[in-house]
Amino acid sequence: MTKIAVVTGAAGGMGRAIVARLLADGMQVVGLDVDAQGLADLSAEPGFTGLQTDLTDPDAIADAFARIADLHGGVDALVNNAGTCFMSEFPNIPVAEFERQMALNFSGAFHCCQAAIKLMERREGVRKIVNISSNGAYNFDAFDPPHYRASKAALDTLTKDLARRYATDKIAVNSIAPAMTETPLFGVVSEEVLAKAIAQMPHGRAMQPAEIAAWVGFLIGPAGDVSSGNVIILNQGRDVR
Repeated sequence: MTKIAVVTGAAGGMGRAIVARLLADGMQVVGLDVDAQGLADLSAEPGFTGLQTDLTDPDAIADAFARIADLHGGVDALVNNAGTCFMSEFPNIPVAEFERQMALNFSGAFHCCQAAIKLMERREGVRKIVNISSNGAYNFDAFDPPHYRASKAALDTLTKDLARRYATDKIAVNSIAPAMTETPLFGVVSEEVLAKAIAQMPHGRAMQPAEIAAWVGFLIGPAGDVSSGNVIILNQGRDVR
């Protein structure tokens, strides 16, 4: 039986790399993103279906997963990749920015987990959820603003709760927490801040989306069956003391 994976933020830099990896691994991939043109570009890939979805809208998420149920009958893997980083600093963070940060990085993932787990029932094997977190959830030497940190820390707590809650149901849930990775999010910081952050990476370079996607593929593949409840830190060893 062909396995069905759902990837949020599929049209972004990290999302495209994850989609490519899972397609190469033989999965059918459904991509959720607000970017209709980006999804249309990906639709040329055999095995990919794009559903334009506002991931800050719980009703839109519910509608998307209802369509997935109609199309495929269930879900074997979910990758909560959608997210962004707003750069206003405390205490001058506008209310609307805070709410949108939490909606994009945490609430959307929460609602996707709710919907996906219902569609994982009666699927064969170990089902998988991979949440894309960030080093910013714990590394306070980095430049990340507090509402971004909070959103990713909440995501990691959700990972651990669901891993414990669904362990006997054979649903494995993990977070991947990358450091500097070359995506369009580089554009939200100044060149000076970006250069300083990259200089702190032991290899002297930012990581590439395909490198993070390889870890997603590993966790969703058979080797990931026995991993659950973990926050896997990818930062070239930067924070080892």
